[in-house]
Amino acid sequence: MAGIHVVVMPYPGRGHINPTMNLCKLLALTKSDILITFVVTEEWLGYIGADPTPPNLRFATIPNVIPPERLKAADFRGFSEAVVTKMEAPFEQLLDRLQPPVDAIIGDLELRWPIAIGRRRNILVASLWTMSATFFSMVYRADISARVRRLSSNWFDHGDEVDQISGLCSTHKADLRKVFEENDGRVMEIILDCISRVPKADCLLFTSFYEFEPEMMEALKLEFPFPIYPIGPAIPYFEIEKEPRVASDNDAYNYQQWLDSQPADSVLYISLGSFLSVSASQMDEIASGLRDSGIRFLWVARGEAPRLKERCGERGVQETKVGAETLILKEEISEIVQRFMDLSSPEGKQMRDRAKRLKEICHRATGEGGSSRQNLDEFIRSISKGDTK
Repeated sequence: MAGIHVVVMPYPGRGHINPTMNLCKLLALTKSDILITFVVTEEWLGYIGADPTPPNLRFATIPNVIPPERLKAADFRGFSEAVVTKMEAPFEQLLDRLQPPVDAIIGDLELRWPIAIGRRRNILVASLWTMSATFFSMVYRADISARVRRLSSNWFDHGDEVDQISGLCSTHKADLRKVFEENDGRVMEIILDCISRVPKADCLLFTSFYEFEPEMMEALKLEFPFPIYPIGPAIPYFEIEKEPRVASDNDAYNYQQWLDSQPADSVLYISLGSFLSVSASQMDEIASGLRDSGIRFLWVARGEAPRLKERCGERGVQETKVGAETLILKEEISEIVQRFMDLSSPEGKQMRDRAKRLKEICHRATGEGGSSRQNLDEFIRSISKGDTK
């Protein structure tokens, strides 16, 4: 029987679910007597339910009370509203049915309601932030400043208000101003509201790691009365170390074998993510620019894959505008990727040196005795004792 039962509720999005699942797998592999229940919507179970997991990690579902993934980008404001208003009740009803009783909850910070549920039920709640600690601090400082000055909920619509936020350098103020300008106002209100509830959590988990943002991590430790646990990077490095991937009968092509056969530092990895999309015309320009550049690349695509395979072998399109859309042309794309992949250029050498240093500190953080390992062990000990304070 499991020693402790931890229920995990990620935000319903690929950029949240992936790192949260990696964290859960790491927890399950680190401590065999911990039972982890990973909660998703029925739709999301269809996406990830067949993925291999440790025996002490199981799935549970709540109904599809939010808009489907295919419609999320079209109305992200409505999606965000649904996440913070419609998922709470079915999640709490699920807690009533789960056995054994729940000892702790790991809830994505952007859900807003897990902390309140934990308070009502006297269950420990660890808030999880899946972006950098620096960005968290920027948004948290903005929320504090707005509350102290008693600004209206849409205060960030006025750019000069950002300049009044204390505790932020000019660079971070400029970055934050851009975030507010480029995102839906209501969505930003929701995020700020979620951030404001963090002080009521029992601890805060980051998918970043200490050595990446040491000064910020130390500042946050002084900011909050509870522990801060940077446990990243939340990528499946533990699976690669344990069992390197080999080709299976279901693989259309053994990409790992192809990558291993290429010269060092010669392949450009491309991914446009799982949320936003570009137009077909812009996709043609990207594909044609990559083809014309002559560089090796591995492009992880979604539904566009068959079309891209065809386009990368054909002559690129020439248009510069489609309706009101301004395109980045294939010539510019080709020039950029060639410069980026040029091993002899000072710019390319500097980027690769930085990437290698980052790789080294990642390995140290996640290795035996590393900061992320220690933080993960301490987090497990704290929830096992029932006290994260």
